[in-house]
Amino acid sequence: MSKLCNPAVWCLVAALVCAPAVEGQRNTAETTEEEGAGSKLVASTFSGLALRSIGPALMSGRIADIAVDPEDRSVWYVAVGSGGVWKTVNAGTTWTSIFDGQPSYSIGCVTLDPSDPQTVWVGTGENVGGRHVGYGDGVYKSLDGGNSWQQMGLEDSEHIGNIVIHPDDPDTVYVAAQGPLWSAGGERGLYKTTDGGATWEKILGGGEYTGVNEVHMDPNDPDTLFASTHQRFRTVAALVNGGPESGIHKSTDGGATWRELTHGLPQEDMGKIGLAISPFDSDVVYATIELAYREGGFWRSTDGGETWEKRNDYVSGATGPHYYQEIFASPHKFDRVYAMDNRMQVTEDGGATFQPVGEENKHGDNHALVFDPADPDYLLNGSDGGVYESFDLGKTWKYVANLPVTQFYKLAVDYDEPFYNVVGGTQDNSTQHGPSRTDSANGIRNMDWMITVFADGHQPAIDPTNPNIIYSEWQQGNQVRHDRKTGEIVYIQPQPEPGEAPDRWNWDSPILISPHDPARIYVASQRVYRSDDRGDSWRPISGDLSRNEDRLKLPMMERIWSDDALWDLAAMSYFNNVTSISESPLEDGLFYAGTDDGLVQVTEDGGENWRRIENLPGVPSRAFVNDIKADLHDVDTVYVALDNHKEGDFAPYLLKSTDRGASWTSIVGDLPDRHLVWRLVQDHVNPDLLFVGTEFGVFFTVDGGGKWIELTGNAPNIPYRDLAIQQRENDLVGATFGRGFWI
Repeated sequence: MSKLCNPAVWCLVAALVCAPAVEGQRNTAETTEEEGAGSKLVASTFSGLALRSIGPALMSGRIADIAVDPEDRSVWYVAVGSGGVWKTVNAGTTWTSIFDGQPSYSIGCVTLDPSDPQTVWVGTGENVGGRHVGYGDGVYKSLDGGNSWQQMGLEDSEHIGNIVIHPDDPDTVYVAAQGPLWSAGGERGLYKTTDGGATWEKILGGGEYTGVNEVHMDPNDPDTLFASTHQRFRTVAALVNGGPESGIHKSTDGGATWRELTHGLPQEDMGKIGLAISPFDSDVVYATIELAYREGGFWRSTDGGETWEKRNDYVSGATGPHYYQEIFASPHKFDRVYAMDNRMQVTEDGGATFQPVGEENKHGDNHALVFDPADPDYLLNGSDGGVYESFDLGKTWKYVANLPVTQFYKLAVDYDEPFYNVVGGTQDNSTQHGPSRTDSANGIRNMDWMITVFADGHQPAIDPTNPNIIYSEWQQGNQVRHDRKTGEIVYIQPQPEPGEAPDRWNWDSPILISPHDPARIYVASQRVYRSDDRGDSWRPISGDLSRNEDRLKLPMMERIWSDDALWDLAAMSYFNNVTSISESPLEDGLFYAGTDDGLVQVTEDGGENWRRIENLPGVPSRAFVNDIKADLHDVDTVYVALDNHKEGDFAPYLLKSTDRGASWTSIVGDLPDRHLVWRLVQDHVNPDLLFVGTEFGVFFTVDGGGKWIELTGNAPNIPYRDLAIQQRENDLVGATFGRGFWI
């Protein structure tokens, strides 16, 4: 194969652009310039370049909601927080992804019409406050069990808590819209339709930062509703997960009027509130309430919410209430209530006491629970690790091991033989390593994958000269060196010198193997460290490259909050740190770093001196640097991808400099709106062939960024958080955040 045809994409592009007209085609003389050869550079032309899924499913991914068909309990609909909607008609034996092709992949809830379970409602935009959460574009409806979908409005809601359908009138539907997480405004509050979604009326809400987390309908009186409002706001720096407009509200006239319930409830600012109504006595209502300092408790009312009693100090913990706070009242025993948490909890006495359900051999971080009305011992659970069934009330669990919805942050490839391997760090499912192909007739199996390090996995790297040496990390920059041959794992995170302040590591800290020496590796906190012995020893090659601010003093919701506000910083990156690093393969000592607070830093002497770059043209000043890449072919060229979605701005930002950062030009070209850019890779043969992973797909350009073409063949609508080119095989490998690896 000639180098011009390397990889296959470039070969196909060249053939299509240069091919003469054939019978049945219009001659170029008969077409306009716009409709000529250039018109073949469109997504449909390249649909035959199909992406191939390699899984894995050994630890699956985060489940936001589950709905089971009451007429056929082997039919399940699973809403994946970052992975679409999946359906099984045989209780998990096989699955179909039924939401592919829709504009959103992040799902908050799925609900079946009680009068017709073939009518399926989906709320897009997962309703958690995590750093990694995606965003949706409203409410969808299917009349045929998920075979086809119609967008039903509320496009600016971004995050949907739940949907409730009137049991006797399927045209009356309530949607709890939490609204944007990263910005003010949008469509937030409780919305009602009486015409099946053709029109919507906002019937409960608050200010521009307050949405409705949940709505619940009295099973004995569909005009009686309970709803929880939630004031919140998150930035790159911090999360304030509550405020004075959080509360519990009640309506007895189908939402026409509302009263806030206060008697016996906390008088201070509240955070996220989960609600449940007892199936045995609808006057009994339960609430789990977050308060400041990640405290709170469990409340119960026995008079329809008019008065409340605090029963317990229990509130969901671990990652924080912003990630959980859903409760489910059992239909089999009065006052038995399950609380979603890192370790699922249950009370048998209306909240007076709580105990763990039991999760031996089961993933934690629980978000969804379904009961079987005919089987008091049955539980169907959705967690960060996928779907689980129990037939003995949680004593033992059966894992559904064929749902490939793993959320990968970053990846690396090796040069092993006969098949290369892929390693990737995941959201809450460790760092996973497995083959790109197999000679087994069974294909790539879950058992072919191994774990290189536990917890949240992030940036990995593999020694290009030795596929057994794998660098992995868990959150906050905790790096290890894993020897695949011996199984040895060595902790190698650099430490500050005595008397120095602790390092500020990003949740997803960068790690890089030098293109000049495989024994040289770099990692970065707020400063860059270098090791020349594979991590056994380190030295800093920079000072603090960030803005170095006090994040608690930055404005949130247009004000500065006191120390006793509902801050939740425990599951966040330390702010002001380096997020991406790159070393020129053409000049030793030429090195780039980008930060989470909008800075690009350049050194041309291996770290002795750094040049700070800010105010990139056409880019918000504090945009997060997702990726920075030194050009493989031209020593003076560098690329940077920036991301401002945590300011509510979903536009793509992608720039190129041909003078080491002295000046910049946008190469966004015709990338679509909402497609924020996560990653850029450059072909190792053709310098103008670039690939980017965006929030909703993979695109390539053959002219250095003037025109971008989406790779649509078999490709899910999902974030491609990372890309790599395996140069020996000319393979493009993508790490998706919710659908595993694709090649």
